[in-house]
Amino acid sequence: MTIKVCDLPLTDRPQYRLAQLGGNYLSNVELLALIIGTDQSIAIAQRLFAKFKTLNNIKTATLQELETIKGIGKFQAGKIVACLEISKRIQENHTPTRKLDAITSPDILYEQIKHKILNYYKEHFFVCSLDTRNNLISVDEISVGTLTASLVHPREAFEMAIKRHAAHIIIAHNHPSGETDPSEDDLKITKRLVDAGKVMGIEVLDHLIITKQSYLSFKEKYLI
Repeated sequence: MTIKVCDLPLTDRPQYRLAQLGGNYLSNVELLALIIGTDQSIAIAQRLFAKFKTLNNIKTATLQELETIKGIGKFQAGKIVACLEISKRIQENHTPTRKLDAITSPDILYEQIKHKILNYYKEHFFVCSLDTRNNLISVDEISVGTLTASLVHPREAFEMAIKRHAAHIIIAHNHPSGETDPSEDDLKITKRLVDAGKVMGIEVLDHLIITKQSYLSFKEKYLI
């Protein structure tokens, strides 16, 4: 049975949580539900993520693709596209016009991408695409949740790298706990992606674990 927003306790409704806690504490599903704005918006947002997996995939979806989701008509699809397009334009307007320095050390990348990765209460996994001179092309979110080998698949990671015409990639994810020590899954995933990169011809240069205070570089720790 589909749960309606009006059936939820007041304190569990996205609008109430937004007002009380702020946007950083809302899940992607809750934020999309607020954009959709219907009584079944939570279920609709869940269907979106079941099909498209990540916000980046939803952002690149066409109106027609969004309308294939049960409960999304032309109006709701248009609102989603418009909101994500505004977000994209804001990000572009804050991108420095000067050429960014090449990524020659982990601390340079950390300073460039930490604002994208911090302030999450779940683990978010990103692929940083680099050109032949190690200039940063893009930072793409691949998955959300506690990292496991099944959640982070080489297919999704390298799909974005190929789309960005990347020569190399650096993978990165946050640890909401504030601890930088890699888990067993972190080590397994890194090895899996490094091996896949050798086959794909796209070298995985490093893996960064990022917290609000610091980071850990697998390369510097000789873990990659």
